Amino acid sequence: MKPPIHLEDRESLGARIVSPTAARNCEPIADVIAPLIVPGRRVLEIASGTGQQAAAVTARLKTVHWQTSDPDADSRASLQTYAEEFPGKIAPPLNLDVTKPDWTARLSSRYDYMMCANMIHIAPVEALLGLADGAGKILPESGAVFLYGPFLFGENSAQSNLDFSDRLKARDARWGVRESDFVKHIFAKSGFTGCKQVDMPAENHILIFSRS
Repeated sequence: MKPPIHLEDRESLGARIVSPTAARNCEPIADVIAPLIVPGRRVLEIASGTGQQAAAVTARLKTVHWQTSDPDADSRASLQTYAEEFPGKIAPPLNLDVTKPDWTARLSSRYDYMMCANMIHIAPVEALLGLADGAGKILPESGAVFLYGPFLFGENSAQSNLDFSDRLKARDARWGVRESDFVKHIFAKSGFTGCKQVDMPAENHILIFSRS
């Protein structure tokens, strides 16, 4: 998997990177996800990016162990600044690439939840497959996956997301906004047959996968 490719201008404050997109999205995401996390539980975030989303969620929780990760070195440096700001809540970032076989073998802990935001549409489909397979391996029966981003819904797809998908495919033929039914099918194959959809601003959605 290539290092993350970002389609925006970003500001650097030392090692910390500030994403305008994450700045707009992190609080609405936290509004949905934070109330669903049982205090004291462990969360593995895949493709954590700048760290803004991890900070927004953990800031609302009294106790949590949030493990960030990213295959991109600059992103991990930014994530480390949040690990230092939220000691005991956000752990130092891991170098994880979900397109690699047996990527979960690098984990020394088990997790209760997995989160991934704005990744599967700017990555080959192998990233989605690896994400779902890994979730099936490491999460307990009561675990859940929070997957945020744009999705397509067949004939009911938002035109903006169809246009966005075309632009992504022009950049890299392996990319593109994924059909929600396809994503649900992939997670169901890993045992996550339950899915709740939460509509978000700007034609984005959160899919919450569970085993029932």
